[in-house]
Amino acid sequence: MIKAAITDEEILSQLSKIEKDGMSMFVMADGKLRGAFFNGTQFLNQMRVQHNYGILESYILGQACLCSALMIPTMKGREHLSFRYDTNGPAAGFLCEADSTGYVRGYMLQDHIPIDKPLENWDLSPFFGEGTVTISRIGEGMKEAQTGTTEILYKNIAQDLTHYFSQSEQTKTAFNTGIQMDKNGKIIGAGGMFLQVMPFAGGKRGSAQTEDSGKKDSDKDELDDLLRRVENAFKAMPSIGQWISEGGKREDAIYGLFREFKPTVVYNRDIIYDCPCSAENFANSIKRLNKAELDDIIANGPDPIEVTCHNCGSVYKITKDMLK
Repeated sequence: MIKAAITDEEILSQLSKIEKDGMSMFVMADGKLRGAFFNGTQFLNQMRVQHNYGILESYILGQACLCSALMIPTMKGREHLSFRYDTNGPAAGFLCEADSTGYVRGYMLQDHIPIDKPLENWDLSPFFGEGTVTISRIGEGMKEAQTGTTEILYKNIAQDLTHYFSQSEQTKTAFNTGIQMDKNGKIIGAGGMFLQVMPFAGGKRGSAQTEDSGKKDSDKDELDDLLRRVENAFKAMPSIGQWISEGGKREDAIYGLFREFKPTVVYNRDIIYDCPCSAENFANSIKRLNKAELDDIIANGPDPIEVTCHNCGSVYKITKDMLK
């Protein structure tokens, strides 16, 4: 990726005042739940300058990229994931990718979203119609990606992703994202939170012949009560974007919201907006065209050829010498 510079002095000043980007992963309730809190303010400003997006496009793709980052903790080993939202509404949708190494990239399926009047609020449902949420995962050594698809129900990216995990991956999971913009539409705070019930939480597996049904019912009731209390705490989080923009810190949110469940931050890591594209990769792709097409490009095409990466907006100049 050709990294675009963030040159807005107001944004640079804001980034210097708030906590640096990063993701804190934690466990709580005696290991029954895991979660992550991500401050992605610089991350989203980098995304925006890469694509040179307007306010609405930045807000939609920003939420999608935050959700993609929050899925990195769900990956097993070396894994790559794509998150696609296809809708018949004006926004059309987006495609994001996240990698277990810690990078996220993405783009809107339609660069410019048509609007009839100025935005009155941040409700995105008017821009989403019927459609689908699709997640594809491919791990190291896998020949084909594992793909799941669910319908768009809520016209809300985080809620539709929560529904996807419930239906397709059969895992109780919750996502919450927030982006704070100032009066001029600049991103001054952005982040998100993810929670997930760990497999077999609330009891050990056993055979039907040996487990006591009363104990199983009691364990289920206990887990249901725990999840109800955790959900209430999760919902109590104020606007994440605003909280970060005002100087809020990741661990303060984790230990403050979930203190009764005794959370422990187990790992902090960097998540960046980045793309593995390069001029060499694009040149190699062009060289894989059939010989007649390649010969025509070399003989009659411009020199250099300009190629734009959809995922990050980088523009590469591919010279004819690179194609020989």
